[in-house]
Amino acid sequence: MDTMLEARLQTQQRNTQNSQETSLWSSGFGMKLEAVTPFLGKYRPFVGRCCQTCTPKSWESLFHRSIMDLGFCNVVLVKEENTRFRGWLVRRLCYFLWSLEQRIPPCQDAPQKIMESTRVQNVISGRVPGGTGEGQVPDLVKKEVQRILGHIQAPIHPFLLRLFSWALLRFLNCVFLNVQLHKGQMKMVHKAAQAQGLPLVLLSTHKSLLDGILLPFVLLSQGLGVLRVAWDPRTCSPTLRALLKKLGGLFLPQEANLTLDSPEGVLARAVVHAAVEQLLVSRQPLLIFLEEHPGAQGPRLSALGQTWLGLVVQAVQVGIIPDAMLVPVAITYDLVPDAPCDVYHALAPLGLWTGALAVLRSLRGWGHSPRVCVRVHLAQPFSLQEYTINARSCWGSRQTLEQLLQPIVLGQCTVVPDTEKEQEWTPATGPLLAFKEEDQLLVRRLSRHVLNASVTSSAVMSTAIMATLLLFKHQKGVFLSQLLGEFSWLTEETLLRGFDVGFSGQLRCLVQHTLSLLRAHVALLRVHQGDLLVVPRPGPSFTHLARLSAELLPAFLSEAVGACAVRGLLAGRMPPEGPWELQGIELLSQNELYRQILLLLHLLPQDLLLLQTPGSRPACDTGRQRLSAKLLWKPSGDFTDSDSDDFEEAEGRYFRLSQQSRCPDFFLFLCRLLSPLLKAFAQAATFLHRGQLPDTESGYTEQLLQFLQATAQEEGFFECADQNLAISAIWTFRDLGVLQQTPSPAGPMLCLSPTFTSRENQEKLEQFIRQFICS
Repeated sequence: MDTMLEARLQTQQRNTQNSQETSLWSSGFGMKLEAVTPFLGKYRPFVGRCCQTCTPKSWESLFHRSIMDLGFCNVVLVKEENTRFRGWLVRRLCYFLWSLEQRIPPCQDAPQKIMESTRVQNVISGRVPGGTGEGQVPDLVKKEVQRILGHIQAPIHPFLLRLFSWALLRFLNCVFLNVQLHKGQMKMVHKAAQAQGLPLVLLSTHKSLLDGILLPFVLLSQGLGVLRVAWDPRTCSPTLRALLKKLGGLFLPQEANLTLDSPEGVLARAVVHAAVEQLLVSRQPLLIFLEEHPGAQGPRLSALGQTWLGLVVQAVQVGIIPDAMLVPVAITYDLVPDAPCDVYHALAPLGLWTGALAVLRSLRGWGHSPRVCVRVHLAQPFSLQEYTINARSCWGSRQTLEQLLQPIVLGQCTVVPDTEKEQEWTPATGPLLAFKEEDQLLVRRLSRHVLNASVTSSAVMSTAIMATLLLFKHQKGVFLSQLLGEFSWLTEETLLRGFDVGFSGQLRCLVQHTLSLLRAHVALLRVHQGDLLVVPRPGPSFTHLARLSAELLPAFLSEAVGACAVRGLLAGRMPPEGPWELQGIELLSQNELYRQILLLLHLLPQDLLLLQTPGSRPACDTGRQRLSAKLLWKPSGDFTDSDSDDFEEAEGRYFRLSQQSRCPDFFLFLCRLLSPLLKAFAQAATFLHRGQLPDTESGYTEQLLQFLQATAQEEGFFECADQNLAISAIWTFRDLGVLQQTPSPAGPMLCLSPTFTSRENQEKLEQFIRQFICS
């Protein structure tokens, strides 16, 4: 009986707490706070300039300083003023009238020109290896080409496009609070297209399955025309593909991924090349996603996106078009609307009816959850031809991660090579296989170059800032009055590092909106002093906050690497949790610091390092100027700029940690930004002697993920219990020579390399990783 009464009492208390928390959310926290003047609105850095090293002419000629004076517009806010008509009825039909007034160029697809292209004719006549030969019936070959072309694209249907735009506009207004676009950036893209007379190729990040519909709608509404969007056929059912092709979608046919000696593959690749060439000649804008689709497991760079980009590169190289204007595009959300971020699984193909039901569920749930904000960013266009010429000149030597790092991990060597790491996590597939090895490398470097530009120009959303504060500074909770000040502080720090933010307004309203979006992962508790305590919910909510905080990492990546390197130097001198006032008297050698930074840079995956490289240098510049030159300090008072300075002159320099009041907290904050990744790597090293090997890559990934989740339950490190982090650890260990792939009848199998079968070497690897982790 006592047990029943106690359980009932606990249930009543829990219900009372839940009801009180619900009232807090609905009442806007129900408290009065002093206003904290934020940095917002006083200064916004202009982001998105192209690389001055690789594309100096584009940097100068394709940028217009007047665009910085233009403001933002809400693309989905359509009023009576946006139409040519006025009146009471127009105000109620403005969405429909606006869609009718959108300029849709006439269809310029030319199947006959594709059939007559040199590539297709060479395959038909048998003048290329694997061609069909002259023995084939021309009519049958023509039908086969038409069939393949039908898989790739379809003529755009103007009425269907206008109807879809009207429906999408209504849907976006229900789901999103706003969709912001900088009018100056749009004007810059328009001027570049008009002045150069070249086709536009927009290369975008990929945060949501909605991106492929939202971006074409945004750019159509701004007068850029109908975009051709390169979709991933794995994400769409046949019915949905048929609809998207009528709206401008492009799909790579399955035959294009066949082996090079397959006649079907040769013909399909020739048709794909001809279709892309015809599209570029007709100056239709093309949108390619350089990131894998949301929910995909594995590398960040998309193999399919690189394939489409390779087709554009080859069209320029063979002279089909003189050049192309590349435009890095970024899109960011407060929260990704199409799937819960807590569930990462292989996405099944999205069907037409499945998508319609998802839309209805979104509309039905709109009234019960806050709407999110979206920001679309267009970086400065640059010349593909100019990049190709300049980029080849700065290619340097490359070494594998096993060559760079394994001898140091095992204590066999102390010298760290300052050279580029060879780490290609996206295999060349489909038409890209027909390229020369040098051209494949060019496409990979160009993809990383553009994705770096897209990420550095991405706006940091309020949810990323809030998640970072709660996860890395206040896991045990923070008072709302203090959280307001720290939200403003971290926003200022982000802006001062040249990254823009995707929000503005009064600080208290921003924090309230952000906490409402994170409501499922944050609890509000009222305390006696009249303040509120904001506490991140324990458990899997930490994993969700870690994924959101990763959006802020590019702004602080260089400093985080430096802080973790300093942590590695201090690790062998005193306990990790020792007092920082004592650690401040430790002298840090410049040579040792330089070595530690190189070690950490080699360990971190290239998917992460493509965002930003040491010293805030663009990723493309690493081959031209090494880190040693960037760390060249001159004697105090020496203001000369001579190229004869030698790195050895500064070898005797030492540094101390600052003794400023906020320095220890900020130093720990920077170290913790990389902790989810580094902790996952350390746990993967611990798991080496527990895992069941040999096993397939997917099987071992599942083993490691279960171990990370079990460890998280015991130790509370839920931020590293992520499947993508597990995959990244396995792939890094494979590059490092810890794991090896061996062929088997069931496919490639992972097994421990002979070097790391010993427990001693496994412990050396774990100790090497843990030196950079700050708890």
